[in-house]
Amino acid sequence: MYDILIIGAGPAGASAAIFAAKAGKKTLVIDSDQSVTKRAWIENHYGVAETTGPDLIEIGKKQAAKFGAVFVQAKVNNIVSAESLLRIETEMENFEANHVILATGLSVELAEKIGVHTKPGTEPRIKTIVVVDDQGKTNIANIWAAGTTAGVSMHTIVTAGDGAKVAINLISEINGERYVDHDVLKA
Repeated sequence: MYDILIIGAGPAGASAAIFAAKAGKKTLVIDSDQSVTKRAWIENHYGVAETTGPDLIEIGKKQAAKFGAVFVQAKVNNIVSAESLLRIETEMENFEANHVILATGLSVELAEKIGVHTKPGTEPRIKTIVVVDDQGKTNIANIWAAGTTAGVSMHTIVTAGDGAKVAINLISEINGERYVDHDVLKA
């Protein structure tokens, strides 16, 4: 049983996982290894002179794992509401979580299958996006969305920031008060 299960380990998903795991939430990330970031060359990411998409993804996953996030490579086939939790079904096994963040990049197939509302996208080549409120919530209780799938620009820095934002909003809801994560330099 996980507090937060994130589907997708690209910039939005890994960023959400960093915040969730660092906040002490039991965090699982299920990734199908299909991120378009794996084909990217990046020179416009604040704080990074230049990097490859695969390197950026690996760094993000390592950061999240450092705080306790667990990663599984699989394709999620379905999400089923079961009483007070969500059952996430993959081709290999099932998982249970209290909350799910969809960070599925270009794909809204799973969201549409489970009844999450979608609408036309506004980014070039992004035909459909998930409808979310300003917090990142979808129309289905305890299912959130972040990154390109939630309609933000597909630039890695923007999707990573959106993943962090949605995770912070979710953590705040779980905790019942605004969550803040600010580290300071050690003396």
